[in-house]
Amino acid sequence: MANHDCAPSFLLERQDVVLRSREQAADPASVIKEGLSKALSYYYPLAGKLKEDSDGKLKINCNADADGVPFLVATANCELSSLNYLDGIEVEVAKQFVFDLPSEDESGDHPLVLQVTKFSCGGFTIGMGLSHSVCDGVGAAQFFQALAELSSGKGEPSVEPVWERERLVGTPGKESFQLPVDKAALATSPYLPAADLLHAQFYVSSEVIRRLKTSLLEECGGIESSKETFTTLEVLGAYVWRSRFRALKLNSEGKTLFTVAMGIRNLLNPPLPNGYYGNAFVAAHVALTGGELNEAPLSKVAKLIKESKKIASTSDHITNTLCILERFREQNIKMEASGASMTLTDWRQLGLLEEVDFGWNDAVNILPLPWNMFGYVDLFFFLPPTKVDPSEKGGVRVLVCLPRAAMPKFEQEMNALKLGHEGAVPDKPELFETGKSSELVNSSNKDQQRKNNS
Repeated sequence: MANHDCAPSFLLERQDVVLRSREQAADPASVIKEGLSKALSYYYPLAGKLKEDSDGKLKINCNADADGVPFLVATANCELSSLNYLDGIEVEVAKQFVFDLPSEDESGDHPLVLQVTKFSCGGFTIGMGLSHSVCDGVGAAQFFQALAELSSGKGEPSVEPVWERERLVGTPGKESFQLPVDKAALATSPYLPAADLLHAQFYVSSEVIRRLKTSLLEECGGIESSKETFTTLEVLGAYVWRSRFRALKLNSEGKTLFTVAMGIRNLLNPPLPNGYYGNAFVAAHVALTGGELNEAPLSKVAKLIKESKKIASTSDHITNTLCILERFREQNIKMEASGASMTLTDWRQLGLLEEVDFGWNDAVNILPLPWNMFGYVDLFFFLPPTKVDPSEKGGVRVLVCLPRAAMPKFEQEMNALKLGHEGAVPDKPELFETGKSSELVNSSNKDQQRKNNS
């Protein structure tokens, strides 16, 4: 296994893809199990066992004693609509639709597990647990697409998988290297560390995003005269970063770090081959003091994010990152959650809602269930809107995790965005009506949402 896949800690990522029922009487679990058997003839490493070697490198054992992929079938005595198609569902409830299978011996861990849960309405969920040491989001989506194609009756996947992990092996240099922010300089929060964490989801409409972009362009000198352009990731990432800073009450003198994953498949020379499904991304970083983040024009923060993406796309940065990752492995450096860092993962371009077809109707929802990935509070997701409500098309779902004490302030900030303000909120604002958190949206509102979407 290529060194690039060796993460500082063993990372697992869970995702559920929710599909409505189809008219055919075929059992979805049987269909998907057969499709999985076919898919593993192409993606055979995923049927192996993942184990750390004596030198600290991860390897996959693909021998006959690797046991294959654990496959669990479950039933739920309710309809998917009663759970609003898992949109805004509590994380602890959603975990019932996936499973983890820790190794009971020294043979290693399964890089892939699958669970199909069938509902009384005929709909079902597919919970996929896939080690981030083996695949990144693009690679996982590629495998999932192949699973759907083979389950629906196609003879072969549209994209043939490519291993070639040796392409991304770094060479550790002897020169010293620095982390983006010195640990001692990181900002601190009175709410962290915390055991009482809340997960919440906020929907941001396309109109709100358009309005935010317009506002930041006007800060740069006006829409007509400004040569600046901003992406949704840049403007919404800047806003969420600042909102999170305020919610956690991080100290102004300390440093806070924004990180976003940048795909590099087409940035290498030569590019990685079509079908490569390993980790192929680097991190773009922006570091600011709390005071700078809180007081600077939001357009400046968005510009810094844009510039960091350009720097991360250069060949020098990519090569340096690969070497640093190898040094991390050699020196056993761990990445720990601090609250001062915000790691953004963008799932909007994975195509899983638009392109997945198991032979039933289209998928209607996808959601991540990070299992201790970056300590929860440092990890944010941008997700595409569900297909439950067509009016949400073009918007973004923001999935966050914060200490309970910090969540109300974050919700105020998101409510201000909805109202067209840049963080100016009243002391006792209304709840952000499109945010979804069991602790922040009362049960009567949630029941009404379910009725509207059923």
